[in-house]
Amino acid sequence: MADPRFFKKQPPQSLADLAAIAGGTLVEAANPKLMIDDVAPLDAAGASHISFLDNIRYKESFINSKAGACIVSEAMASFAPKGMGIIVCKSPYKSYALVAQAYYPDSYPKSHISGSSHIDESVFVGEGCTIEAGVVIKAGAKIGNGVWIEANAVIGDGVVIGAKSRIGANATVSHAEIGEATRLYPGVRVGQDGFGFAIDPAGHVKVPQLGRVIIGDHVEIGANSCIDRGAGPDTVIGSGTWIDNLVQIGHNVKIGRGCVLIAQCGVAGSTVLEDYAVLAAQAGVAGHLKIGKGAQIGAKAGVMKDVPAGEQQLGAPAMPVKEFMRQVIALKRLTNRQKSE
Repeated sequence: MADPRFFKKQPPQSLADLAAIAGGTLVEAANPKLMIDDVAPLDAAGASHISFLDNIRYKESFINSKAGACIVSEAMASFAPKGMGIIVCKSPYKSYALVAQAYYPDSYPKSHISGSSHIDESVFVGEGCTIEAGVVIKAGAKIGNGVWIEANAVIGDGVVIGAKSRIGANATVSHAEIGEATRLYPGVRVGQDGFGFAIDPAGHVKVPQLGRVIIGDHVEIGANSCIDRGAGPDTVIGSGTWIDNLVQIGHNVKIGRGCVLIAQCGVAGSTVLEDYAVLAAQAGVAGHLKIGKGAQIGAKAGVMKDVPAGEQQLGAPAMPVKEFMRQVIALKRLTNRQKSE
């Protein structure tokens, strides 16, 4: 049900084909030949649509849905309305994402290089690239096969961009090596000077930032996020990491594989995030710390010391979730007592 002005939909597919795409199993009562035209939310779906249920809060919407088919967990399948085709999956949301991708695959323009782009003669440009109007690519850069650089982006001297990567409109990239199939959204800034200086009453003295930014494969960096280059060691973003809009990553930061950094969070210089760590919205992490593998930092938390692997923390200063909740409860009891006096 996406707006056709912006999204091009693929033809209808059978329920059997969708089950294969989703990696799920059709319940016995489902018609494998049922043709499904599109994806849609539970409360808006009709007989030709497929939807999904991944949160028990929407159980009533599922029970009352008019969708022709739905992707659900095994535990929820018994609540399906009569006649609805059910695909049972271990991870309904992931399976729905795969199905939605089948209907709305990423579209790429026909490869071309705009005559209004400015590309230094020393730049290597691979096969099948798209370079839009106003793009500037400076000396010695290497652009891999199938790279898409959108309008007015600036690629600095010596930058390397891996195959199938996409650089959004008005983004700037300098002092960086970017892996394959990585996407920078519009307005991203990569490789600018880190915030490094010696404080002096006579005037602060800038410390030269002599490192790079190394970004792995299949990384996503949201609009207007900024990643500073290292001061000597490199700033590193591991493969498979997803970074939301308006995120700040300081110089020398090392981010592992598969991490998630959500809107407006910030990581100060020389901090390490090990694999699969998560920073929720507006979390702040001080410099020279280690956030352990799989640790999760809640929204607006202020991290001032190392976080062990797998630990969940909240608050400012950040602390383990159970400790934070005990403090919240104690404060509530205290204020309630004061009100009653």
